[in-house]
Amino acid sequence: MLKFYHTPLSANSRRVWVLLLEKQVEFEEIILSLQGDQFEPEYLKLNPFHHIPTLVDGDFTIIESLAILDYLEAQYPTPSFTPKDAKTMGIMRMLELVTVNELLPTTLPLLKQVVGLPADPNQPIEAVYKKITTIFDFYQKYLGDNPYLVGEQITLADVVVGTVIPTLKYMNISLENHPQLQAWCEQLMGRESWQETQPKPEDVEASYARIKAILTQKSQ
Repeated sequence: MLKFYHTPLSANSRRVWVLLLEKQVEFEEIILSLQGDQFEPEYLKLNPFHHIPTLVDGDFTIIESLAILDYLEAQYPTPSFTPKDAKTMGIMRMLELVTVNELLPTTLPLLKQVVGLPADPNQPIEAVYKKITTIFDFYQKYLGDNPYLVGEQITLADVVVGTVIPTLKYMNISLENHPQLQAWCEQLMGRESWQETQPKPEDVEASYARIKAILTQKSQ
């Protein structure tokens, strides 16, 4: 049986969690608190970078959430979350990487603000919101009138983007100016896998002190 090491409130973890549920793959869930257990020698043998998530399949261990998604797609091809043609596959991967490399880093100043850390004078909040609008415009351009980000079929792009955007409400980021993106998000939120992995507001708020400590440690 697969072993899935993760933290439920992590967007990186959630995208893998959702795909496991969507594919109905049986797995053992091992939750890390990230309060020191990620530095335990046993876990460092699996992931020397002490990050989450980590997936163990027998004698094979894989880290990095996007790599884990690709592994699950290849190992459990039905139902498929990967388009067949090159163009659509390229768009799918592009949207995944925009989320990881553009959206998540851009929201970091807002996350710091929410957990009570001082603002960085070199990162004006107005510029942060402007960048987020650019990213949302980019998503909506590819979504168009389609039910999913790259067409008629749900793909890994929906899994990656769709497990980040719903959590942005905790940073006062709204989709009201992006109605197509909002409708797409609401559709995904109706899926059983999204409902099962949806963090509770009280759990999110309870995590702020831990997030603040982690971010403070990283900045030192």
